[in-house]
Amino acid sequence: MANLFDKALKIGYNLYITRIRKRILEHTREKLSSRLGFIFLSAGCAIGLGNIWRFPYITGRYGGGAFVLIYLFFLVVLGIPVVVMEYSIGRRSQRSIARAFDVLEKKGQKWHLFSYAAMAGNYLLVMFYTTISGWMLAYFLKMVSGSFAGLDQAGVADTFSALQQDPIQSVLFMAAIILIGIVICSLGLQNGVERITKIMMTCLLAVMLLLVVRSVTLPNALEGLKFYLIPDFDKLREAGIYNAIYAAMGQACFTLSAGMGGMMIFGSYLDKKRTLGGEALNVMLLDTFVAITAGLIIFPACFAYGVPADQGPGLVFVTLPNIFNAMPFGTLWGSLFFIFMNFAAITTIVAVFENIMAFSMDLFHWTRKRACIVNFVLITLLSIPCALGFSILSGIQPFGAGSAILDLEDFLVSNVIMPLGAVLIILFCTTKRGWGWQHFIEEANTGKGFHFPQWTRFYISYVLPCAVLFIFIMGIIDKFA
Repeated sequence: MANLFDKALKIGYNLYITRIRKRILEHTREKLSSRLGFIFLSAGCAIGLGNIWRFPYITGRYGGGAFVLIYLFFLVVLGIPVVVMEYSIGRRSQRSIARAFDVLEKKGQKWHLFSYAAMAGNYLLVMFYTTISGWMLAYFLKMVSGSFAGLDQAGVADTFSALQQDPIQSVLFMAAIILIGIVICSLGLQNGVERITKIMMTCLLAVMLLLVVRSVTLPNALEGLKFYLIPDFDKLREAGIYNAIYAAMGQACFTLSAGMGGMMIFGSYLDKKRTLGGEALNVMLLDTFVAITAGLIIFPACFAYGVPADQGPGLVFVTLPNIFNAMPFGTLWGSLFFIFMNFAAITTIVAVFENIMAFSMDLFHWTRKRACIVNFVLITLLSIPCALGFSILSGIQPFGAGSAILDLEDFLVSNVIMPLGAVLIILFCTTKRGWGWQHFIEEANTGKGFHFPQWTRFYISYVLPCAVLFIFIMGIIDKFA
């Protein structure tokens, strides 16, 4: 009888230890190996194609340097607070957006339901971003091989149209981008995501500086620098001050990828040594440096060759290849430019993929390997409609003639999920019905560095959500009115 009791006790003890170990493993969070890795990863998420073509072309559209000043103002008063909130939620919960609200919300609350909308946003983002990134990869290969040599503007435009309308090329380059991102994530947080992002970001910054030197030494480049850097408020008034303010507010929120938990995951990888306001400021400075530097590349080149600088996506895919064709050693400079564009695109892809992997691991308790395999298949299948949206599925025009599936996915992410997500995060961090201001400010200011000011509470709680809602409403009006 005693032996049976001892065996039962031993079995019970082993079961207890197994359960404890399981809980410890579930709550063990991977960590980044360095602060630089965190900054580069967060900046990699924020720095993307929007910095390279969207920021320069809206700057060109709204009068140059005057718009840059407005943009910088809204970047500080709109973008930074939401990023700090995402970092705080992630670091305190030690979870991705899949489980962060479950950990921090009070019993019976439903904040965690937003997690599913945020993750839908992350999937939607990569569904169209992988297609655009695939075009960038194709352009790099075409530039290196000399395919653009001797083509005039119509020839380059035809090359871009042919790429879009070729379903096989579009899907293959899209799949190649997905494979690159998944392989990097599968290597692990430190050995894959952090290490390779550091390399790509370092190369991106080095190539950018080299291209700036080439661009500012072109003939008539000074006129481009004047347009870009010297505020001209007369041109701003001509373009419409109201439109410029709205565009600057939208770009400030869009560029930092706030509102979908993209920064939350990197907050969960942080230790408590540094305050989160200081870390967010560093990421903002790096993101802004890349956006400003992109303008230093594009505007002098456009003015040097008499090309309008407010052409939108066509600026990258049609106009710039023509500029490189006209330059001495244009194939070299063009290749460098498009490898730089690929670094910007892939760092964003890796950052968003890491959020998706963490979501899968937190929600389903999968291993990283399994999360990568399942999501490679899932993301590839989900991305195919956008890749075929200019060829086989070109008849699907959600916003009327000339629109495509890409436009719908971009609209849902940029104009719906991001702003509404940002409002929910603000309310969660500032109201008693959520996590609450005191919990947020305590987490944000833990550690050494810049402290998030307590006196901003009224602004953060009431003015900021109204400003973000304004961006949301104007985005809807612009699209449908």
